[in-house]
Amino acid sequence: MKKLISILLAMSMIFSMAMTTIFASDNTQDMRAVWISSVYNIDFPSVNNKGNAAAQKAEFSEKLDKYKAAGINTVIVQVRPMGDALYSSNLNPWSAVLTGKQGKNPGYDPLEYMVQEAHKRGMKIQAWLNPYRITTSGTDVSALADGNIAKEHPEWLLKYNGALTLNPAIEEVKQFICDTVAEIVENYDVDGIHFDDYFYPAGYPLKNGETNDGSEANQRRTDVNDLIKRVHSTVKSCNSSVVFGVSPMGIYKDVTTDSYTIKGSQSYYTVFADSLAWVNNGWVDYIVPQVYWETTHSTAAYENVVNWWNSQMNGTNVKLYIGEGIYKDAIASEIGTHLSICDKYSNISGNFYYNSSNLLANRKECLDTLTKIYSSAASVPDNTDATNENSSTVTPPLVNNKPVEAVSTKSTVFIDGVKTDFEAYNIEGYNYFKLRDIAYAVSGTDKKFDTIWNEDSQSINMVTKKPYSVVGGELVASSSAKTKTAITSEVLLQVNGVRTYCDVYNIDGYNYFKLRDVAKAINFGVVWSEELNSIGIITLVGYNE
Repeated sequence: MKKLISILLAMSMIFSMAMTTIFASDNTQDMRAVWISSVYNIDFPSVNNKGNAAAQKAEFSEKLDKYKAAGINTVIVQVRPMGDALYSSNLNPWSAVLTGKQGKNPGYDPLEYMVQEAHKRGMKIQAWLNPYRITTSGTDVSALADGNIAKEHPEWLLKYNGALTLNPAIEEVKQFICDTVAEIVENYDVDGIHFDDYFYPAGYPLKNGETNDGSEANQRRTDVNDLIKRVHSTVKSCNSSVVFGVSPMGIYKDVTTDSYTIKGSQSYYTVFADSLAWVNNGWVDYIVPQVYWETTHSTAAYENVVNWWNSQMNGTNVKLYIGEGIYKDAIASEIGTHLSICDKYSNISGNFYYNSSNLLANRKECLDTLTKIYSSAASVPDNTDATNENSSTVTPPLVNNKPVEAVSTKSTVFIDGVKTDFEAYNIEGYNYFKLRDIAYAVSGTDKKFDTIWNEDSQSINMVTKKPYSVVGGELVASSSAKTKTAITSEVLLQVNGVRTYCDVYNIDGYNYFKLRDVAKAINFGVVWSEELNSIGIITLVGYNE
């Protein structure tokens, strides 16, 4: 298995490099943004430049020059990392990342300088705020600077996991955050206000007896929704040309409830952030899901997540950008592949890169890759309707007609996140389904197909993009024995009249086809979760080994 994964990663790296020669966006208005993180001096200012205003200015200007040369057109600068400020504020104390001590004046206004320098280069700049976070470690409010809202109002705080967070449920907290946003928009020529994925503390416990879909959890989501709605209104009332956007966790919910992923932290439950409500109600101008997974990820494959988000934008006026975690080797090494995938989806308008330090360090040649892509004048390749009309080679036919044991599949099956009952069997580790059941289940999707029986040739022709002709009895599970005898079937299979190969067994007079062979022939996704004991059939993505 490790060898297979290594081979897949190597192939994706080669593909990513090749894509830089053929992929480039000819839309110069696409978002090409980089996150500049100030917390713990991760990106800016560097630790060595603490307390040195001239050095900090030179450092930031140099970064902008490098971004500009790479084709980056927007910087997302963290100006309020922990209830503090990288700007002159009457509400929040100066940040310790500037001088080493919270509340100490750095001798210049960093945000004013950063806005001036970005605009001088024709780049846009957005102010990134963490609305609730006060500390990441430590709960002693006396250690905070005078004027820190947490020190003045400790009753507004949540203490969890050794850290302090403003309580999202408190009205005064909501108003304070809106006032903070208004102060920035009114006093600085920023192009946007940006929040990331920190809302309620991750995993903050509910009361005994409460569930993640219960009244308390729903109230938490309502509290966060209320803030998002009010911040958007605040931004627009101060300056209608300034945009407001959020970068939530990449997974809204798992496949058991929504989305096309099997496992991962879910914004809806983990931090009580209902990001789809923000989109559907127009409370954000843009959204940037953090899709920090590689294309071969076993439970949250990159294109699966991207495709789902793309589909959620239909009928809205919200811009969709994709967050790229280039701090991970697996992501940085295939960033060209990621951009080529994004280019296939009409609702995706650009990408954000986390983070600045890893971009400028050229981690796994990601900076070189982006520079080539963004500077190329080549036209975008036509990726429309790239579905497989049966050019693939599927599993060779079975040749052994020896009876084998077929055990009723105990896995839960989902079609695009919807639980669906099938009569299916596991034979030697693979799941087999009736072809008509699959055709019936995916009817109405882009992967629909009809099945036509030819008595003379004893063959079945799968005709893609044709609505399925219902004959009756589809998706009717048998109540008979759980374990049966299966023999290899001699039925021939075609896709659009072209012979293809598929493992087929006959059980009680019915033909059962290996699910993965059908998926490859029709080109839909199949995912398996051992933890959930579930099979996901996903029609919005292509087949992935």
